[in-house]
Amino acid sequence: MNSPTSGTSFYDNPVIPGFHPDPSVCRVGEDYYLVCSSFEYFPGVPIFHSRDLVHWRQIGNVLDRPEQLPLPADAMASDGIYAPTIRHHDGRFWMITTNVSQGGNFLVTTERPEGPWSDPVWLDLPGIDPDLAWDDDGTCWTAFAGAHGPEFTGVQIARVDPGTGKVLEDPFPAWAGTGLQWPEAPHLYRVGEWWYLMIAEGGTERGHTVAVARARSPRGPWEPAPANPVLTHRSTNHPIQSTGHADLVTTPDGEWWMVLLATRPVGYSPKFHVLGRETFLTPVRWEDGWPRVGPVNLRERAPGTLRPQDPAPRRDDFDAPDLDPRLISLRSRPSGSWSLTDRQGWLTLHATGGTLDRPGCTFVGRRQQHPESRTAVLLDHSAGRAGLSVHLDEGHHYDLEVAGGQASVIARIGPLRQVVATRAVPEGPVTLVITTRSARRWTAGEERRSGLHVAAPDYVAFHVGTDPEPLAELDGRYLSTEVATGFTGRVIGMYVTEGTAWFDWFDHGPLDAPGHS
Repeated sequence: MNSPTSGTSFYDNPVIPGFHPDPSVCRVGEDYYLVCSSFEYFPGVPIFHSRDLVHWRQIGNVLDRPEQLPLPADAMASDGIYAPTIRHHDGRFWMITTNVSQGGNFLVTTERPEGPWSDPVWLDLPGIDPDLAWDDDGTCWTAFAGAHGPEFTGVQIARVDPGTGKVLEDPFPAWAGTGLQWPEAPHLYRVGEWWYLMIAEGGTERGHTVAVARARSPRGPWEPAPANPVLTHRSTNHPIQSTGHADLVTTPDGEWWMVLLATRPVGYSPKFHVLGRETFLTPVRWEDGWPRVGPVNLRERAPGTLRPQDPAPRRDDFDAPDLDPRLISLRSRPSGSWSLTDRQGWLTLHATGGTLDRPGCTFVGRRQQHPESRTAVLLDHSAGRAGLSVHLDEGHHYDLEVAGGQASVIARIGPLRQVVATRAVPEGPVTLVITTRSARRWTAGEERRSGLHVAAPDYVAFHVGTDPEPLAELDGRYLSTEVATGFTGRVIGMYVTEGTAWFDWFDHGPLDAPGHS
């Protein structure tokens, strides 16, 4: 990450790739902590640690107990947990967020960011995307976005007791933004004699922006920045798009930085993003009393001295006493659906639902973090129907499934479900491999017969055992947000829909990395 011509250090965006949207960050001394939205997945709200804002390692999940994250069994995809904010105040960490599927706005606290975090403290406040900020006298304010729709009221602010969740002063209107749709994701900051209110506007798609206003008090009146939006990539051909939903942080030496979500759409117009909204980092400058940012680049000057951490291993051999915090499940993970002790060194999964096409299936996976990736498992399928799935939601997933001595590639695209290819497999454990590539070599004849554009975002290939020829290869655009809609990204995971299955290891990483399984 160093410049070839100088001693200056650089870093590559995104700093947390894959489905990690709505980042919020705080600093405690020389340590930084960051959280992201998790929507319908359990455990919820992944939490990361860094010493330099560039190298992040997940240290847990804030919501890792069912009582912290009540999600209905039929919660819709892209519902669940929206837009967390993390702050450190009075020796404690505070995380506030919205469960749009059940309960609304709540906060949890801890003295140790690794957890455990407290049970939820619920707040009688409407809307989404709550924030926390403290005045010098200890007054706690929460800014939040009103409900979307005809009655949308913009950003409101209330005075609360964070210890009890009691609303001490009813919400009052603050700022409705600059006139773009969906002013949301508010964050309040005290900088000198001013309070700043930073929001996202324009929707979380290609029109996404960051806008700022300031006032002498959280009660206003709010003065918009003359150069709003302070950040946007809308209507440009920049490889990074949908920039917004940002949070600010300072380094120990006083530099200002911003974390934000953005996407990397590729392929033919309108282009597609398949990894979801990712976490990016960019420097902030102050001009005439206002923060200014951007453009956000794929390669940026690093904030001071880089302090790398040992990367998390790409392969999980299931030898630890607990599941890796990067592994997530859909809506819940019932205690009877999995085990690390039934068969030592293997992850045992028991079927809780008969199909991936509806909620309720036993599924354990990781966010796809690399545009060109390789995911592999060793599966003992002798007592069930199980496999490896590239999952966006119940209506959009590709599965490599094994049952009854046969491997099948199954494509679910909207209302259509089709077995694309099959192959006999021998008895005993079998290796399943799914790769994603950004390009595929088509012959002219193949292209004419298929009618496909070769500028798809990627191609997903399915391999059984050590056979270099894929059992099938499918167009990746159908597992993109532009096709499926929603707020999440791809998750590649192990599943079982009948009986029991055992997985000896799970391996996910870059496609061309050396030493993969």
